[in-house]
Amino acid sequence: MLSKTFGSAVYGVNATMITIEVTVGQGMRFFMVGLPDSAVKESEQRVEASLKFFDYRMPRQKVVVNLAPADIRKEGSAYDLPIALCVLQASDQIVTKKSLEDYIIMGELSLDGKLRPIKGVLPIAVEARKLGYKGFILPAANAHEAAIVNSLDVIPVETLQDAIGFFEETKEITPLKVDTRDLFFNTLNDYDADFEHVQGQENIKRALEIAASGGHNVIMIGPPGAGKTMLAKRLPSILPPLTLHESLETTKIHSVAGKLGTKASLIARRPFRAPHHTISDAALVGGGTFPQPGEISLAHNGVLFLDELPEFKRTVLEVMRQPLEERRVTISRTKWAIEFPANFMLIASMNPCPCGYYNHPEKECVCPPGTVQRYLNKISGPLLDRIDLHVEVTPVSFDQISSNRKAEKSEDIRQRVITAREIQTERFKDKEGIYCNAMMPSPMVKEVCEINPAGKALLKAAMERLGLSARAYDRILKVARTIADLAASPDIKIEHLAEAIQYRSLDRENWAG
Repeated sequence: MLSKTFGSAVYGVNATMITIEVTVGQGMRFFMVGLPDSAVKESEQRVEASLKFFDYRMPRQKVVVNLAPADIRKEGSAYDLPIALCVLQASDQIVTKKSLEDYIIMGELSLDGKLRPIKGVLPIAVEARKLGYKGFILPAANAHEAAIVNSLDVIPVETLQDAIGFFEETKEITPLKVDTRDLFFNTLNDYDADFEHVQGQENIKRALEIAASGGHNVIMIGPPGAGKTMLAKRLPSILPPLTLHESLETTKIHSVAGKLGTKASLIARRPFRAPHHTISDAALVGGGTFPQPGEISLAHNGVLFLDELPEFKRTVLEVMRQPLEERRVTISRTKWAIEFPANFMLIASMNPCPCGYYNHPEKECVCPPGTVQRYLNKISGPLLDRIDLHVEVTPVSFDQISSNRKAEKSEDIRQRVITAREIQTERFKDKEGIYCNAMMPSPMVKEVCEINPAGKALLKAAMERLGLSARAYDRILKVARTIADLAASPDIKIEHLAEAIQYRSLDRENWAG
């Protein structure tokens, strides 16, 4: 007898439907075809143990499991549940009153028949709704994640017996419902870190406000303990709130990577990822035998924070250059290519030298001559070229630390950022793929960032006197445009240019002595 149901395979952040067919007939042995990997092949033992636990049996006949289409590689253990149900139906051990073919069924079985959570549930649910399936049967631990998708019956099951009872109609399972919009808007503004807890560092807060307003990348240079990490962690709290579309897109990536955890649902806050400097190339940009999203994709629509930037391997930093420009990363293999989105803000921090005290107002640098320049040279020019703001962070004085003065809340700063972003949205409404000032290509910079003769004279003088490199020109104009947006000014004024010029520390020829 033939039994059939449907599962799914996830490639990149999208799901492909897989047909699971089982026949039981004359002969011996268990066969699985359709390009399964080792984890899928091992399902025979898990399924057999689960069936025995609930007093069913694996047929002592020829059992053929086909996973179609056969030219797509199947991986993971999530096919256990559909295979088990099809084996039971094909061997006449259960008589289903609901059709297996009306549902997407996924889940990993333990040896006692309980269901373990799986990866990539959200893109599978999205595809199931798109293709018109009646429902999605899956482990209860993943149900909240799948229930984000409306107009799809999400049936959470704890054990194989629950799934059998559902199809035989001996057990009633109520589909899980989640009010996506209510969930989204209730958690939209929940942040653990707030700028009101930061005393002093007003100039750094201002720089981060500009960065958030224009989507600019930032590098902070300063001695240990100056507050670089503390400030970076608070940046997501002043970024504009995620839209529902961005939230779903971000949640899909985390779902595919298995980062949501059990009982997790919609991601409503902008991600903040801070990988350690020992990270590998593939872990940062994504990859592996079966490609998974890397840290830059997990930071999509959020912030990627690289602490102690010169300590990262040179190769790791260089592979970020293309994703920083294209806002996506493509991982190619012999037979196929997978694309992961990677639209993130890069925030980096570093000490000015190995000892950390070069240019310190009180402590003396003990590094030998030439060490500072060699330390800075660990970061390539092309990477620095993609960072718009270079900010020098100085230690906070005792008077500032002990002050009882209330600092400005993230909520107030965020309102100014949102207003500036609305101006940019209107400006780039006819430009596909451009949403903020940082995304402008060079030809557009000349058009959007026009400056008057006095501004040109100031910029020329600054580039000559401070020894600014040619690559700083476009960056200064982009940042100046953002500063003007924050001031609600249609034109870039002298004061906007002057402020933008000071954020190019590492471009000064004499900065490292």
